[in-house]
Amino acid sequence: MPKSKTKPETEVVATPQNDRRQRRRFTPEEKARILAEADACSERGQLGALLRREGIYSSHLSSWRLQLTREGLPGLQPRRPGPKPTKDAKDRVIERLERQKAKLEKELRISRALIEMQKKAHEILGIALPRIEDASGDDSSPSSESASRRSR
Repeated sequence: MPKSKTKPETEVVATPQNDRRQRRRFTPEEKARILAEADACSERGQLGALLRREGIYSSHLSSWRLQLTREGLPGLQPRRPGPKPTKDAKDRVIERLERQKAKLEKELRISRALIEMQKKAHEILGIALPRIEDASGDDSSPSSESASRRSR
């Protein structure tokens, strides 16, 4: 039989939506439905037909069954890829507060050291330190005398 010189009309044309394949995502309800259908398959070849129809592999069924038995229906929820975060929001807040506390403690140590240095400088120079009670604004107190002595 001679071959026909005309081209067959079975040419495959790429459509714009199929230019880039996307990974198929299943909702938990779809996963549960497919698992129920797979469990209902009793005759030879039914399970294979189900897998072909849904476009999945038997490993999907295995992992979904495992997730369902471990965690129930919420276990079928999709998970983010990659490693799990080592710290949750509460741990990050605690770390931030501990860093802030350490910073404030360092500032406090510096301030206390400066105050001690000022006290020593006053002792060396022989200048009387103002008392906290004297800072109330009473002009007849000894602090006004030390202020007048400093101005000389």
